[in-house]
Amino acid sequence: MPDTLAPVATDVIELTRALVRCESVTPREAGALQLLERTLAPLGFRCERMDFTQAGTDDVANLYARIGTGGRHFCFAGHSDVVPVGDLSSWTIGPFSAELSAGYLFGRGAADMKGAIAAFTDACARFLARRGRDFGGSISLLITGDEEGPAVNGTVKMLQKLAGRGETIDACVVGEPTSSKRFGDMMKIGRRGSMTVDLVVRGVQGHVAYPERLDNAIHRLSALIEALVREPIDQGSTHFQPTSLQFTTVDVGNKATNIAPGVARARFNTRFNDLWTSQTLLAHLRERMDKANAALGGNGLFELTTEVSGESFYTPPGPLSDLVAGAIRDTVGVEAELSTTGGTSDARFIRSYCPVLEFGLVGESMHKVDEKSAVEDLRALSRVYETVLDRYFAA
Repeated sequence: MPDTLAPVATDVIELTRALVRCESVTPREAGALQLLERTLAPLGFRCERMDFTQAGTDDVANLYARIGTGGRHFCFAGHSDVVPVGDLSSWTIGPFSAELSAGYLFGRGAADMKGAIAAFTDACARFLARRGRDFGGSISLLITGDEEGPAVNGTVKMLQKLAGRGETIDACVVGEPTSSKRFGDMMKIGRRGSMTVDLVVRGVQGHVAYPERLDNAIHRLSALIEALVREPIDQGSTHFQPTSLQFTTVDVGNKATNIAPGVARARFNTRFNDLWTSQTLLAHLRERMDKANAALGGNGLFELTTEVSGESFYTPPGPLSDLVAGAIRDTVGVEAELSTTGGTSDARFIRSYCPVLEFGLVGESMHKVDEKSAVEDLRALSRVYETVLDRYFAA
């Protein structure tokens, strides 16, 4: 953990390096938010820790920093937590050493998304140095330590707390690493929903030599899997790719060679587009499974338990996407694709409060060994964010 009492540079490269050195693997804070407080407070931001706890979950530290009390309110949102490093021996550069090599900054979080947090801060520092603290509006940073985890004690509760005291946000950019092949080539204006389903299939256990006396749960499960994956769920929609369904585990736990199991378990995840809600999609999938199960005859049953981490959402192109796309175009000369691909992010929560989109670094290395971001891209991202602020608060 860095010395939080030492002066902290707002330069995007040095601040990214300082943040990467904080080993803030979910749910640990590891000094990352303290570092940001020490950086933002001298710029004039009022820093407020919003730490939350809930039974059955880890305590999570979060930070809300705001400058300005009125006018239009622009928010940068992100997360200081990172995923585990995995096999440490596979890293060629220490995951928390934040080394610079061959034009890249290496380390866990360099792309996802401590680099963007540093770019937020660097952009704000330069904007305020030119415009002063009385720029006619408000800027905030909403930083959670719970995005890579269950997302229970982070952004959701921060937004609820702000709303409870009458604090509103007018526009938000989330700094997820949305660029695909080159910096600036993609931003996200929506995301598919995500639902995980645990499936338990019950048959009748029995001796494999007497098939007439048993109802093999594996056979039933196989039929249900086939019913779910044989035909596409849909063909996609105007703004979204087709809904996908992927099984992630199948478990029986049967070590015997002469017993057909009476219970089989499986789990699948579906990323669904705006043709569905989680409820309508679940009803459709259950209908498919009901037909497949009935076709087998017998008294076999199945049970479903679901966890929905987010519904699909879409922010139609408009002032916010035009603002960010224009800043990208004029800063780095790249035309950004407006996309809804990929996984989920905390934008799924923010979208209920204000227009939101995601834009950040190239995400190719996120969650991988030797995660990295190009030094040039980090500086470009800071300039894009600064241009966004300039134009949003144009005099």
